[in-house]
Amino acid sequence: MQRNITFKKSDNPKFIADCHLGKLAKYLRLMGVDTLYFPHIEDDDLIDMANNENRFILTRDRSLSERKNAPVFFLEPTDTKAQLKTLIEYYKLNERSAPISRCIVCNTPLQVIEKEKIIDSLPKKVKKYFNYFEYCSNCDRIYWQGDHYRHMMEFMAQVQNES
Repeated sequence: MQRNITFKKSDNPKFIADCHLGKLAKYLRLMGVDTLYFPHIEDDDLIDMANNENRFILTRDRSLSERKNAPVFFLEPTDTKAQLKTLIEYYKLNERSAPISRCIVCNTPLQVIEKEKIIDSLPKKVKKYFNYFEYCSNCDRIYWQGDHYRHMMEFMAQVQNES
């Protein structure tokens, strides 16, 4: 349910997930959606940041959703899958999806990196079986399309097919 949105839906919506929606933030980032998340942040700071950066605040907090001048999208569902479906439908995120283009931990856009540059940082089996890697320059994480990636993509395909 949408409430108190003070600016229009954009072609590429940007979000801030409140402290209760960390899992949702991870999956939005997995879709390539610019989504900030802070485990601890005051509501006033959240609202200021959202207004300054033209972001929508995603929340399940009714009192936050009723604040004036707060660009809030209140999510009724408690389940992450249902929350994602709601946002995909409302913001047409399937049309804008750029999967695995952001770090799921810190939201930084990923860069393709050559295996040779990171070979010493890779687990033995990863060195042997994978050749394509992406890198987060902010938190120094390396991404490859292993089991964890496949499980997340299966979950996202399930969500998107139901939307």
